[in-house]
Amino acid sequence: MKNEPLLNVAPLSGSRVLPFVGTKRYLSTGDLQEMTTSFVDVTYAGKPSRADISVRVGDVLFARMKSTKKVLEIDHSLTEIIVSTGFAVLRPTDKCDGKFLSIYLRSNDFERQKEKYCSGAIQPAITNAGIKKITVPLPPLDDQKRIAHLLGKVEWLITRRKQHLQLLDDLLKSVFLEMFGDPVRNEKGWDKPELKHFGKISTGNTPPRKDPSNYSSQHIEWIKTDNISVDSVYISQAAEYLSDTGATKTRTVTKGALMVACIAGSVESIGRAALTDRTVAFNQQINAIQPRTDVNPFFLYVLFKISKAYIQSHASKGMKNILTKGDFEKITMLKPPAELQNQFAAIVEKVESIKSRYQQSLTDLEELYDVLCQKAFKGELDLSRVPLPTEDSEKETLEETDMDTIQSAEPLFELPVPVDFSGVQSSENRKKLLSVWLTAWLEHLSEAPFATQTFMAVAKHRLSELVQDDIQGWGEGDYDELKSLVFKALEDGRVIQTYDDANNIVQVKAAKIDAL
Repeated sequence: MKNEPLLNVAPLSGSRVLPFVGTKRYLSTGDLQEMTTSFVDVTYAGKPSRADISVRVGDVLFARMKSTKKVLEIDHSLTEIIVSTGFAVLRPTDKCDGKFLSIYLRSNDFERQKEKYCSGAIQPAITNAGIKKITVPLPPLDDQKRIAHLLGKVEWLITRRKQHLQLLDDLLKSVFLEMFGDPVRNEKGWDKPELKHFGKISTGNTPPRKDPSNYSSQHIEWIKTDNISVDSVYISQAAEYLSDTGATKTRTVTKGALMVACIAGSVESIGRAALTDRTVAFNQQINAIQPRTDVNPFFLYVLFKISKAYIQSHASKGMKNILTKGDFEKITMLKPPAELQNQFAAIVEKVESIKSRYQQSLTDLEELYDVLCQKAFKGELDLSRVPLPTEDSEKETLEETDMDTIQSAEPLFELPVPVDFSGVQSSENRKKLLSVWLTAWLEHLSEAPFATQTFMAVAKHRLSELVQDDIQGWGEGDYDELKSLVFKALEDGRVIQTYDDANNIVQVKAAKIDAL
């Protein structure tokens, strides 16, 4: 596969913003996130000086800053937006497919080239001169479309998995707020003692580096703030270990301790927390709480996760953001009875079990995507069985599931995760869940027709996602229960019957709010 200079196949595009009347949507580099894109309405007179590039449908833009993977293809929904000068805007020629280019700009191969040519001391970024040096692998146009179609499917699955993980985090937050209220306002009036009453608090330290014997064997893990991830309930595996000698010169905690980042280069990193599931040592950037018997570790973990901004407000604002042990111990946090904490912790464990499976699935998909990218951009990918995508095929549902009966006109919808799904193998418990899901589904359909087969396919798929197992006894009884629920909804006026003259059939639809 030949490589072409990037600007030969996608020259720089975009033009200065001309005076306009009213407002336009403005996209900054910070507003373009992995799963969301937000805009700010600006006037010509009031727009930031960086809001100075107009784009056209078909343009592909990427963030110029080093170590920033942000790419966007401009479609008809983004017509008339203006973007920041922090973006480079490219215009694919007829030799280059826009979707293929978008995928390449998100690849590790492109990122390596981009970082090589970045310049600037304070905020390194790539200039137009640097972009001229970048090359792009360019297979025949039809193969570009096949590659984009194939990798686009995997990207979609990755995005869906990340959405699933976010939904589970949202669920935990929702359940916490329902049970305990806002942890800062404490409108439910729980006891709110200082953190020193939650357990033993200790600050880690670093055994002397001048004595290599402190680090000479893998006696015990030495945890740093890098091991505390915002996405994981537990700390990750340490990269460095202490010897038995080094362990005597540091501090350790056992399983169930909460480790909190309290010294960081930015205030955003303060308050990041994770639990230990083993005995570990840790450095001085971390304060750890070894909970008392009346404090559940899972409750404490979610409490910190929800209260992160509140915790950050107690940190000193200097060259280094620091939350000292003394200040940390004095932070007041709500402390409901242990029995309620334990009830909440049981939900946390169930949700985290699902998250673990989803996270593994996400990891596998990301590894698959990386391998496919490497092969595709080296010309090593067998595309003989990848059909050339058509306009219709792009609209097909990407995920191969038992939801093939879902009507193409219906948008994808995520049925809510139940607070307690441990009993879904029981037909009695499924009756209650079907009732909740039917209500959510009708709200989702709005004025679209209700189809029993579609709803039951979605419900079964959602259950299989949650329990990762076959649903025992799923079948006629569940359909009968759904019919009873629909008849009850008809009686209550929540759904109505209409007649489709074109197809000569009776339809069931959700009633309009103002019709109730």
